[in-house]
Amino acid sequence: MDQLVQEFLQRLVSFATLRGRISTVDAAKAAPPPSPLAPIDLTDHPQVAGVMDLAARIGDILLSSGTSNSDTKVQIHAVTAAYGLYYCHVDITLNTITIFTTIGVERKTPVSIFRVVRKLDTNFSKLSEVDRLIRSIQAGATPPEVAEKILDDIEQSPASYGFVTSLFGWSLLGGAVATLLGGGWLVALVAFLTAGIIIGVSTLLGRAGLPTFFQNVTGGFIATMPAAVAYQLALDYGLEIKPSQIIASGIIVLLAGLTLVQSLQDGITGAPVTASARFFETLLFTGGIVGGVGIGIQLAGAIGVMLPPLETATAPNSASIAVRVIAGGVAAAGFTVACYAEWSSVFIAGVTALVGSSFFYFMLSIGAGGVVAAAAAATAVGFAGGLLARRYLIPPLIVSIAGITPMLPGLSIYRGMYASLNDQALIGFTNIAVALATASALAAGVVFGEWFARRLRRPPRINPYRALIKATQFSFQDSRNKPPRR
Repeated sequence: MDQLVQEFLQRLVSFATLRGRISTVDAAKAAPPPSPLAPIDLTDHPQVAGVMDLAARIGDILLSSGTSNSDTKVQIHAVTAAYGLYYCHVDITLNTITIFTTIGVERKTPVSIFRVVRKLDTNFSKLSEVDRLIRSIQAGATPPEVAEKILDDIEQSPASYGFVTSLFGWSLLGGAVATLLGGGWLVALVAFLTAGIIIGVSTLLGRAGLPTFFQNVTGGFIATMPAAVAYQLALDYGLEIKPSQIIASGIIVLLAGLTLVQSLQDGITGAPVTASARFFETLLFTGGIVGGVGIGIQLAGAIGVMLPPLETATAPNSASIAVRVIAGGVAAAGFTVACYAEWSSVFIAGVTALVGSSFFYFMLSIGAGGVVAAAAAATAVGFAGGLLARRYLIPPLIVSIAGITPMLPGLSIYRGMYASLNDQALIGFTNIAVALATASALAAGVVFGEWFARRLRRPPRINPYRALIKATQFSFQDSRNKPPRR
């Protein structure tokens, strides 16, 4: 018996330390050492520009998938360094990537690449494929021409499964969130159907070129009408449902694709300009959701369906803690399916969300506030997700985003704006402050948990040769002392 216990503990320690398993961004911090046999000719302008363009395209996919600015910069540097271009400057501001370097020893030639990231597109299958490509490049197994062909295939290839499956994931997220908020099976069913309609209509409007703000207005309107119809039918048949739970689930489905937590993560990790722009964009789109809900409520009243006033404070949750924890895991799994994640990522994200939800309700049970509980749960998500992602070679971003999705403060933001629009300034300000504090706690917790997971296997630091560093520098004084070239 003692031998079995010792063997179990040894396996547990081996799993926790993850020997030989580090994430791609961790490996990027340990770029390959300088070598005189560079894979490309560093004096050839087209080859250097081609490598920089390849790195910028990889950064494009990373940014559009929600990767933070700091991690994207590190992985761009890793790609360029793997091909011999060790010293270049990378600047990322919101949706633009600029890479600059100089080539030559005696005569410096500037080379720069500029790329614009078109839009946020959380396609986790492409993120996983790019993650494997970066690993292959760092291992020295993929020359530039092969990497370029693979990247072309990644950009042009369809998602790992069809839109119908993704739509089912969004519907599953809506139904699970309604259950998480205390709704019964009927509320969860209506929320499931409502979420599917919202995403389906938003997708059609997006393909038609309608701006995202108006898509969110339409989504908020759609979130209200099924709730109004279900509420009226429930009254006719003697049933009791809360339409606010259905509306709230639709709002959280719309907020799940926004970048509130990601913007705060950028601010924490040292990208304030990008963080400010993304934060303003999120608030603007959230205002569109609230406006759509308000239009829906007025239209429901015009046709004779009077909804009860929406709560401006947290309503009692009658669902058991076990049901809410399971619903949190299902919501995270549904979100990863909606974002076209690979099935292994779906499972890991669901397990991580179960861990995070358990920590959240445990902290609440011992008397901690909602903000403190969110911070503890997000730290658990970042830590557990970081370990599991490294174990199964999954980008930690997928696990962390999905893991905190059930805890998004979308409902508090909605309550705050709704109260402010109805001349309840104090209640509105309080709810908005709580929402911002919760979002900050989620972002900080994920960053801290991920940082702690990285410390279990710290990658070596880059230690380039000083001669190569000196070769990339230029001094006008030294050039004057050199004899003129004939």
